[in-house]
Amino acid sequence: MRRTGIEFNRHDYEYDVYSLVKAFIPEEEVVSFYSGESPAGEFDRLLRVEYGDDRILCVIEEQGRETLREQVKLTCPEDRFATKNLLKQTVYRMFSGLTGRTLPWGTLTGIRPTKLAMHPLEEGRSREEIAANLRETYFLSEKKTDLAIDIAVRERKILEGMDYENGYSLYVGIPFCPSICLYCSFGSHPLKKWRKRVDEYLDCLVRELDFTAGHFSDKKLQTVYIGGGTPTSLTAAQLDRVLETVATRFPMDEVREFTVEAGRPDTITEEKLAVIRRYPVSRISINPQTMNQETLDLVGRGHTVQEIVEAFHMARDLGFDNINMDLIVGLPGEGYGEVAHTLEQIRALGPDSLTVHSLALKRATRLHLFRDQYQEISFANSQEIMSLCEQTAAEMGMSPYYLYRQKNMAGNFENVGYAKVDKAGIYNILIMEEKQSIIACGAGGSTKFVLDRGNRIERVENVKSVEHYLARIDEMIERKRAGKEKS
Repeated sequence: MRRTGIEFNRHDYEYDVYSLVKAFIPEEEVVSFYSGESPAGEFDRLLRVEYGDDRILCVIEEQGRETLREQVKLTCPEDRFATKNLLKQTVYRMFSGLTGRTLPWGTLTGIRPTKLAMHPLEEGRSREEIAANLRETYFLSEKKTDLAIDIAVRERKILEGMDYENGYSLYVGIPFCPSICLYCSFGSHPLKKWRKRVDEYLDCLVRELDFTAGHFSDKKLQTVYIGGGTPTSLTAAQLDRVLETVATRFPMDEVREFTVEAGRPDTITEEKLAVIRRYPVSRISINPQTMNQETLDLVGRGHTVQEIVEAFHMARDLGFDNINMDLIVGLPGEGYGEVAHTLEQIRALGPDSLTVHSLALKRATRLHLFRDQYQEISFANSQEIMSLCEQTAAEMGMSPYYLYRQKNMAGNFENVGYAKVDKAGIYNILIMEEKQSIIACGAGGSTKFVLDRGNRIERVENVKSVEHYLARIDEMIERKRAGKEKS
């Protein structure tokens, strides 16, 4: 494997430069370090980033010989935002010329590109002005520029009537799964190991929910999301306990959306769906990820394509009228043909919304940790595949309504949510746009207090380990108390 080094003469914008370089050369190892350090091994290519008082010099050397050099003068060195953009534009030009590649999202390495369109829309700027800024400042392709603006416009409409200042959303985490998928980076725990302590976990979760309901009673609850893990990995009685706690402790009269992540079809039973129907749940998600059995087996999903179909029809028969389905493109061994097959199967089922994820090979996943075992398997994604997803969603009467990006995504693309009219996931938008506080309960929950009209965000984290959560539940509750007092 080829190695590229990035040498900085000071600690500034290292992650931004690293992420951008890695996006151009995902097949290479990229190592960043600082002047005076001696990283192990030799580099096939070296990018030197040298900061001066009023300029930045970037030099690329290959096998010890300088091949590219570009220097930019900083018109306002104290403006960190402008400086970062100039640096990333410079690195982009150099690596685009070097590799012959362009990136659909240009210089953007953050996870919330729609924010760059949302803010100017709220300020009253025209679509043309916003598009020009996205292309000229961040080098977005025309297609991604249109996508970002289209979604920002839809998000604004969907969020009309939300009370950002006095409202909040509730996340309830159930961190158990029947098995851990090869690509999973969430804080999931195998149910087989934890089955005897699930009730103990729910005891602590109920305590945290009780505290939250009382301590935030001066706020309006507007959306609820029960996620994980896989909430339906609980027994019907355990699931009933969670839903009963939420529905009776919290006021439901102003809740615009209540989602339960049903997730894995091998955990869905008619009894559990009947439990969910007893409560004011307005949206569920049944997630196949792919409709190709060979891939399901490879990534450790532990269920069949037929189980997906049966779970979906079971939910429809019980009256669920807002069902989302999640797909992942870029799964090992899947190309255009395999994705096309999945989309045709999904079209036949007819869900109300569809979330298309580009596979992200995060460091915590088994797929990344044991990637040497999968070197012969391709992880393909392309604009053709993403366009096929968009086209199929449109043919199903869906429009894109939210978008986010992650590190190390296949093809450097994005995750997009598509939905039919009035079926969009409001919580999904809120968590990406960071416009309303989200109070998260359970192991791994990340509470975000959105303050000063979104200009300040304070985070309060719960520990990810179930063992630590059980032992430190009083501390988790006190963290929330302190966080609210600071806000």
